[in-house]
Amino acid sequence: MSDIIYLDHAATTPVRPEVLEAMLPYFSQHYGNPSSLHSLGRATGKALRAAREQMAEVLGCAPGEIVVTSSGTEADNLALRGVALARRQRGEGQHIVVSAVEHKGILDTACHLRDHFGFELTVLPVDATGRVSPDDLGAAMRPDTAIVSIMAANNEVGTLQPLRALSAVCRERGVPFHSDAVQASGTLSLRVDELGVDLLSLGGHKLYGPKGVGLLYVRRGTPLLPQITGGSQEGKRRASTENVPYIVGLATALMLSQAERQTESVRLTAMRERLIDGVLASIPDAYLTGHRTERLANHASFVARGIEAEGMLIGLDLGGICASSGSACTSGAQEPSHVLTAMGVPRVDAVGHLRLSLGHSNSEADVARVLEVLPPLVSRLRAMSPFANT
Repeated sequence: MSDIIYLDHAATTPVRPEVLEAMLPYFSQHYGNPSSLHSLGRATGKALRAAREQMAEVLGCAPGEIVVTSSGTEADNLALRGVALARRQRGEGQHIVVSAVEHKGILDTACHLRDHFGFELTVLPVDATGRVSPDDLGAAMRPDTAIVSIMAANNEVGTLQPLRALSAVCRERGVPFHSDAVQASGTLSLRVDELGVDLLSLGGHKLYGPKGVGLLYVRRGTPLLPQITGGSQEGKRRASTENVPYIVGLATALMLSQAERQTESVRLTAMRERLIDGVLASIPDAYLTGHRTERLANHASFVARGIEAEGMLIGLDLGGICASSGSACTSGAQEPSHVLTAMGVPRVDAVGHLRLSLGHSNSEADVARVLEVLPPLVSRLRAMSPFANT
């Protein structure tokens, strides 16, 4: 595995050794239920409180404003369903606003609330770079808007949203603003007051923590109806015996990623720029997707016209390079990515979408290897592709 070049950090990241080390004692030595009054329970309860305080320190919030979940997707579900249903119960709204490029954890949940609970839904358009206009958000708001959810950074194309401007629109109207920051958690500041958010979703496995754990920040005073009941955990907002080792791992990963964020972002941005410039210079009829500068430090995504992504991914894998596609297309049998469609990328181009996402393990040598392997691979695929002259 030492010869593998991993460029799929937007999909998941490896667990850092420091994170695993912090987690291990809570699988075997300190295994008590945090709700128990005996010594083992008190020990895990203490670890749980410490982890919550660490996470709160990173987010700049109170420990009680954090709800630990099983994933970023669950956090998205809890935010959207919890606030929408709670506000409607109070007679405060039945209208939801999301963007067209949200993760399916938001889009599918919003559609479920519309189709099964009678909410009205507005899906905001984006420009060609994948950004939402604050003016469009303001025009979409209504007196009965219950919640707005717009992601911090897009998982497929890396585009950053103007969160402060968007959250200001919501604050002026007194509407709770949620942001899915799962993809941004390793490279952006997560200080909730700076972002202006009322709710924020994070997931452990995107910042070198374990899979199966996430969190939802909920600003004090924001109405939230629990979606999992049966216990008083998480301030009665999410019932379930706490997964102490994973929560400890999430807190450790979050602190490490934010402590190293600025220096690592500089390093990753330099490699990203070399990768983008190299691909665009060496592959004819290729173009960048997403915003050129307002994008994640580690994220580069392209369309290579005339071929399908599947061939690129297989060819790169054979060359020891792990990558992914932002498009769901496979041999034209499936619909193209909803993100690319919302950005106006033609279907014939969307099938050739490639995502390369850098991380801690990557070096300049890895970028050089991609630029050595990818251009001739694209040339070979185009020579065989029925789409080459489309």
